[in-house]
Amino acid sequence: VQLQASGGGLVQAGGSLKLSCAASGCTISRDNMGWFRQTAGKEREFVAAIDPWNGSTRYADSVKGRFTMSRDNAKNTLYLQMVSLKPEDTAIYYCAGRNRRIITSAMSRAGSYSYWGQGTLVTVSS
Repeated sequence: VQLQASGGGLVQAGGSLKLSCAASGCTISRDNMGWFRQTAGKEREFVAAIDPWNGSTRYADSVKGRFTMSRDNAKNTLYLQMVSLKPEDTAIYYCAGRNRRIITSAMSRAGSYSYWGQGTLVTVSS
């Protein structure tokens, strides 16, 4: 399984970015998929997840209303649309997945996911 994240970059506060995560060796429409982020010295933090069974999404409170996770099953690609970015959103963003179902309460745990992309850096300047 390979996840290739892209779309990161430098943006001013209030700006927008759209991250992509191209998957191979797995089927994102069937796997539990998520986005996490990490800054130096901190643990990986949950951002968003999608339930493959019903397509419902979950978000961390810190990004709710600003970030939108979606998927294009035909392209086997995940997306994370980020608007109204804040300096505290600065981090390396990772996409992750698992080919077995993750119960809803565990979707926000990094340890629930079994494969990870390499990450893409998002820097939000003030």
